[in-house]
Amino acid sequence: MKTRWGIAIGVVCGLLAAAVLFIVTSPPRGEPIQLLPAPTAPLLVIHVSGAVVNPGIYTLEDNSRVQDALDAAGGLLSDANPHSMNLAAYIRDGERIWVPYQASTDHQSEPNEPANPAVENDQSKQTPYSGLININTASQAELEGLPGIGPVTAGKIISHRQTYGPFTSIEDILKVSGIGPATFETIQPLITVESAP
Repeated sequence: MKTRWGIAIGVVCGLLAAAVLFIVTSPPRGEPIQLLPAPTAPLLVIHVSGAVVNPGIYTLEDNSRVQDALDAAGGLLSDANPHSMNLAAYIRDGERIWVPYQASTDHQSEPNEPANPAVENDQSKQTPYSGLININTASQAELEGLPGIGPVTAGKIISHRQTYGPFTSIEDILKVSGIGPATFETIQPLITVESAP
């Protein structure tokens, strides 16, 4: 009888030892993986105006370029002059993209947008207008048409050239209070100190 009890106790102890060994050697159970939604890329809200089919406010994906903005606005009008624009440039949120018109058109400028200068001699009629804004002769409205230049800064540009004389290079515009390297980089391809041919 004692032998049977000894065998039974031995079997129970063996099972308990096997269970403990199984628990100790089994891999730890981690926490369940939680799948998070994919992060959404920030959107850019921009203003497209000038010689485009549908001027207005558009929302584009991050890392969009000027050409994407023009496509969103329905493309260019037949009298557009995009040659002074960098169509491959990246767009920043809140940016205004203005597409100039050709000098030969009779288009009326929209408020706060640059009007193309009148062509005064026959020789210049053969050469298309470059679309660049001459910072020595530009009006308040023309200067405000540049990206990042508002009414206050446009007034400072005019005041600076009246006080100190004409700008001798486009880099001289950095002397105007309120225009820093970032703004200059944006407007650099759009401005000149030379008269249109």
